Amino acid sequence: MDCLHLIKNPVFKIIAATAQELKLPCYVVGGFVRDAIMGRDCKDIDFVVVGDGTLLASKAAAKIDKHLKVNIFKTYGTAMFKYQDLDLEFVGSRIESYSQHSRNPEVKQGTLQDDQNRRDFTINAMAISLNAANYGALVDPFDGLSMIAEKRIVTPLDPTITFSDDPLRMMRAIRFATQLNFTIDAKCIEAIKNNKDRISIISKERITDELNKIISSPTPSIGFKLLFDTGLLKLIFPLMANLYGVDIIKGKGHKDNFYHTLEVLDNICKTTNNLWLRWAAILHDIAKPHTKRFEDGTGWTFHGHEDKGARLVPKIFNELKLPLNEKMKYVQKLVLLHLRPIVLSKEIITDSAIRRLLFEAGNDIDDLMLLCEADITTKNEYKKEKHLANFELVKVKLREVEEKDNLRNWQPPISGEDIMKIFDLKPSKEIGLIKNAIREAILEGDIGNNVEEAQAFMYNYAKGLGLEPID
Repeated sequence: MDCLHLIKNPVFKIIAATAQELKLPCYVVGGFVRDAIMGRDCKDIDFVVVGDGTLLASKAAAKIDKHLKVNIFKTYGTAMFKYQDLDLEFVGSRIESYSQHSRNPEVKQGTLQDDQNRRDFTINAMAISLNAANYGALVDPFDGLSMIAEKRIVTPLDPTITFSDDPLRMMRAIRFATQLNFTIDAKCIEAIKNNKDRISIISKERITDELNKIISSPTPSIGFKLLFDTGLLKLIFPLMANLYGVDIIKGKGHKDNFYHTLEVLDNICKTTNNLWLRWAAILHDIAKPHTKRFEDGTGWTFHGHEDKGARLVPKIFNELKLPLNEKMKYVQKLVLLHLRPIVLSKEIITDSAIRRLLFEAGNDIDDLMLLCEADITTKNEYKKEKHLANFELVKVKLREVEEKDNLRNWQPPISGEDIMKIFDLKPSKEIGLIKNAIREAILEGDIGNNVEEAQAFMYNYAKGLGLEPID
């Protein structure tokens, strides 16, 4: 197959000419070739050089732009540089051999075929020649082109060896299947099941990186079902795997919270690319197994699962090596509040309840509403339409109260410092009492969200505490 149309960028000609001068056979390999054939955009370009890849990278970069900075990693024999919006990486062709308890291979110089043999999947083992004799020719020893047409994930060699050598490839197989909507070959699935325990030698950071790529896919449920069915999910994220299953007592069962969570996740993915909002969808019911109770006359209950779930978020983020910063707090807040708008949609909506929701959600109110709408997964069309209609009323009320009271990201109209100055106080419990009383009065609608009404209320409330303003 002629792939000249896939390597039209002038940078390929420069690299090819440099390789010819140095007498170093050079090929474009991996993800760029796969994505270019599939018509997908790819800014990461990998080159395999039969010889010194770092030398070719340095010489080619100097020809492209003498100011380009080349990063060389001697330990791995790789070099990379950025040009315009492209990331170009060069590596010498190699043979890899692995020990049983490490994913760090012993590396030796090899041929192009050796390099293609060590690739994870046939769709990633294709190469395009940059050599004068066959410039633009596709080198496809494992028929990756057919696997793209058939939408199948297959390993070049025995999948048991492929996954045992580098267990992260099990996660990558599932990630590619999710991103590309491909199926994984039956032998590969079986090999993942048999080698799943070897995932323990992979760092949490690398596992979570693959997990985040699955979550960022258009339909993440594809990947999570594969992770569950192969047994990997139980090992890398047991709390989520524990959502699976339905208990029945006295003929009453509850919904399967694992599949419900996947449905909510897929729903939210239709409205946002925000990774952390997607994580909130994953974790919104994470504490249901901890709070599940059967009550006679009522059936199954999950009281307080939102509060318990919010308290689990830091632990989960820490275990998965996710960022313990504002992103975690954002997810924690959405998990804590995810029932509130749904509860409001079932009740007479008061301005006070809406003010409290705005106060607690702040600037994340719109994301919270997206999450709650995604959480409506009933298969009863009548109930679904009713819930969505009531939910629209909540959204209308939110807009009305927000326009009137301006409570999003609320800041008190009178600060603790103001109270200390007005009443000549040092830090004390009285200041907290006054601040809380002002906040409650605003949220209940007894006074407006402004300095004048808050100050009048403060003087009257402080008088009841025996406090008088200084002159």
